[in-house]
Amino acid sequence: MKISIITAVYNREATVAEAIESVARQSYSGIEHLIIDGASSDGTLAAIEPYHRPTMRVVSEPDKGIYDALNKGLAMATGEIAGLVHSDDFLAHDRVIEQVMAAFADPAVDAVYGDLDYVSAANPETIVRRWKAGAFSPAMLRRGWMPPHPALFVRRRLWEQHGMFDTRYRIAADYDAILRWFGSGTICAVYLPQVLVKMRTGGASNRSLGRIVLKSREDYRALRANGIGGLGALAVKNLSKVSQLILR
Repeated sequence: MKISIITAVYNREATVAEAIESVARQSYSGIEHLIIDGASSDGTLAAIEPYHRPTMRVVSEPDKGIYDALNKGLAMATGEIAGLVHSDDFLAHDRVIEQVMAAFADPAVDAVYGDLDYVSAANPETIVRRWKAGAFSPAMLRRGWMPPHPALFVRRRLWEQHGMFDTRYRIAADYDAILRWFGSGTICAVYLPQVLVKMRTGGASNRSLGRIVLKSREDYRALRANGIGGLGALAVKNLSKVSQLILR
């Protein structure tokens, strides 16, 4: 069974190679790697070039932001399963995809997810925050729960039946998609209790106070649009980040 890994990138010449290398080192052989570049103006394409291989496809053209790029990747994907490895992230070890695909061997499984480490941008060996997702139950969505989207892998039928990323959201389209997919009432999700992905701090949703405020507004909008909850769910969602810092 094939898995499509999508890497959306724009002007990330310093980090994109590590993301690509982490995919190339995987023990699982059936990986299609789609690099969706938003017409980078730095050395990103030059950094990608040494890693070209037959199972990789690179598209470089202007886009309307990361969610537009991810939708392009999903539309191009030929795998039954899809996952994301962002250009600032990397898979935590060489057997991540092998273990994820073992869970998908059960055809009833719609999604597989695990934990995520936020690491220092200056030193990826330093863990800043650990996001322990825990096992899923539908009631948890109303308490602000979500799996870390970089550590989430989904079967094709989820985005075909419930849609891809809504580009009307600037920061929270991943949360909106998760609410649609996990709130569908029929999802079968498997939790792997281990760190699957490491993410450098300083991403689009938390790089400034203004972005944090925008993220909260969009999260609230997504909760209301999907009929999942409101301010209470949003408050618990945001407070859960404190425990992630304490428990690391």
